Amino acid sequence: MPTLDALLASRHSVVAVVTQPDRPRGRGHKIIDAPVKARAAAASVPLFQPSRLKDPVFLDWLRGLAADLGVVAAYGKILTDEVLAMPRLGLINVHASLLPAYRGAAPVHRAVIAGEAETGVTIMRVVKALDAGPMLASERRAIGPDDTSDVVEQDLARIGARLLTRSVDDLAAGRAVETPQDDAAATYAHRLTKDDSHIDWSQSAATIHNRIRGLHPWPHASSFVNGRRLILLRSSVEIGDVREPGTILNAHGDHLTVATGEGVLRLLAVQPEGKRAMAVRDFLAGRPISSGDRFTSTA
Repeated sequence: MPTLDALLASRHSVVAVVTQPDRPRGRGHKIIDAPVKARAAAASVPLFQPSRLKDPVFLDWLRGLAADLGVVAAYGKILTDEVLAMPRLGLINVHASLLPAYRGAAPVHRAVIAGEAETGVTIMRVVKALDAGPMLASERRAIGPDDTSDVVEQDLARIGARLLTRSVDDLAAGRAVETPQDDAAATYAHRLTKDDSHIDWSQSAATIHNRIRGLHPWPHASSFVNGRRLILLRSSVEIGDVREPGTILNAHGDHLTVATGEGVLRLLAVQPEGKRAMAVRDFLAGRPISSGDRFTSTA
C-alpha cells in the first residue's frame, strides 16, 4: 500500500493496478475489498484481478496499456515470461531484505527468527529466477531486540516506497545503475506454515524469543500447557537456574517464566486458543498453572 501511494503521489502516471482476486476475510468469511483495490478505485486507476496470469483476456488488457515500467510489491505470484517482456523498461520489485540474503516469500519473518541485527529493502529487476535480478538500490534498517515482524515490515514498506520512487526516477532519466547479485551468497526465506509455530524448549531462551517475535502476527509461536494450546505473543530473556526445558519456574502475578535449553524465557503476553490476547497477569488469574508444570510440544 505505501508503494502504491508513493507512486500515485509521484510525477509518474500509474496507468493500472494488478492485484490478486478478492478472497473471504475475517471470521465471517465475507468478501471485502483489499486495501490496494480500494486505493486504486479511490484514485480512479483501472484495476485487474486475474486468477491466472496466462489468462488471454488479462494479457490483452495488459498489452493494451503499453506501460513503460512495471512495479511489483508483495504480489505473491511468479510472473510469466510474457508478463515480464511487456513493459518497455521491464519490471522492478520492492523486496524486503538486503539481497542476496533472504530471497523468497518470508524475508522479514525469517530474518527476525534468525536473530539478525539488521535487514533492509532492495529494489531489484525482476527476472525469471526467484529474487535473483540485478539491484538498483538498497537501504538498511536495524532490527531491535524486541521488534516483531509486523513492526519491521511496516517500517520497511515505508522505506521501500521512498526508495522505489527514486529508482523509478533514475530509470526514467536513464541514470539507473544495476548491480548483479552474488548468487553464491544467496540465502532463502521459505514461506511460513502453521508447522513453524511449534516451540522447541530445548533451544535457548534467545532463540525462542526470536521465534516468538518472528512469527508475529502469523502463524504465531505456540506451545501446550496442561493439555491446552497457548499462543505466545511477547517475551523477554532472563538469566536463571537450569531446569528441565519447558518447566515453569514461576507462575504468579506478572511472572510466567519457563526454563529452556539455555537461560530462562519470561512470557509477557499470551493468548489462550479461542480467547483474546492478554497480559500474563490476566492469564494467570484463576488458571491452575503452577511452578513445576511443563510446556510441551503436543497436548
